[in-house]
Amino acid sequence: MPRLDRYGLATRTIHGQQQRDPFGSPHMPIYDTTTFAFDDTASLREVGEGKKRGGFYSRYGMNPTLYALEDVLAGLEGAEAALSFSAGMGAISALLLAHGKKGVVGYGEIYGGTLGLMAKGLPSLGYPVDLVLDDEGDALERRLREGIGLVFVETPSNPTLAITDIEKLARQAHAHGALVVVDNTFATPVNQLPLPLGADLVVHSATKYLGGHSDLTAGAVMGTRALLEPIDWWRQSLGSAPSPQTASLLSRSLKTLSVRVAQHNRSAQTIAEALQSHAAVRRVHYPGLTSHPGHEVARRQMRGFGGMLTLELEADLSLTEKIAESLRWFALAPSLGGAESLVTQPRTTTHVDLSDEERQRRGISDSMLRLSIGLEDVEDLLEDLDQALRLA
Repeated sequence: MPRLDRYGLATRTIHGQQQRDPFGSPHMPIYDTTTFAFDDTASLREVGEGKKRGGFYSRYGMNPTLYALEDVLAGLEGAEAALSFSAGMGAISALLLAHGKKGVVGYGEIYGGTLGLMAKGLPSLGYPVDLVLDDEGDALERRLREGIGLVFVETPSNPTLAITDIEKLARQAHAHGALVVVDNTFATPVNQLPLPLGADLVVHSATKYLGGHSDLTAGAVMGTRALLEPIDWWRQSLGSAPSPQTASLLSRSLKTLSVRVAQHNRSAQTIAEALQSHAAVRRVHYPGLTSHPGHEVARRQMRGFGGMLTLELEADLSLTEKIAESLRWFALAPSLGGAESLVTQPRTTTHVDLSDEERQRRGISDSMLRLSIGLEDVEDLLEDLDQALRLA
């Protein structure tokens, strides 16, 4: 096989598995196998000690179906290697347990599940944690000077679509010897590559756009082998590798990632532009709009602006609920990134565990609706949104 690093993302995604099926299948079959047999002890040790790649024990992630998936995942982000997980939070948990002992800064707006892990889980284990918003002056710099070892950021963020300058953040953190981790779930590798911008590790909830069909739950971490090694220990210990069936389903889904995300981008941009002048809409949060405060940074570090947008309505919590319930083509459901459009209220789903004060501090209002723009005809989605927004 030719080296793939000089080819485009779609080509790498379709042809990225390094190991071929010996019987000629263009994709790795499902090795629905818990343990693998060896001809002799020397061969068992060679694979078990990581000196040679091979099937060993599937809880460890040492399964050919998972290897094939991880080859493609690494190629997506331009990483040396990748680890797959049974869920995005499994990936984040193992990463933070492996690299967060010196302290973690959750920077900017972050998904509620990650916030919960940082605010409750890690401190209970003795990990220092600080949650710093990007408008808090030199707060991040002070934490870095104190020796915090890892900065975790989402960009675009969930649910406000805030943009962080990855290159600038990486320079700042690296000057103090800290790692930078970027949750790239909203952007996807089609739209943004954090590693060339200076990030050390990239994490995904593969349940979302990488899976793309609302039919699997998985996660991924990409980076250097040296940084992934301690994360892999936690993956083995926590038993959070995906099943071979899930790995195969995700590998299949990744083959259409480029075309799916391109359509998500186009439809979300069209809807964002249409709704920013709607009488019932107070504000549209979408980095593809010139009115978005992070638009210029997004233009510089992204190749597309994604399929997620958030509306702030001229409505209270009750009316916002009614508007969400009145949508026909937008399913009222958590999660995102599937073929079907989804709507959710951050106030009652992703950030329900935060206090009213903390939600207000983070700009998450009762009138917010987060939209995951699917692959339906954009004209039908616009018509649906307009009929629901007339309630306001």
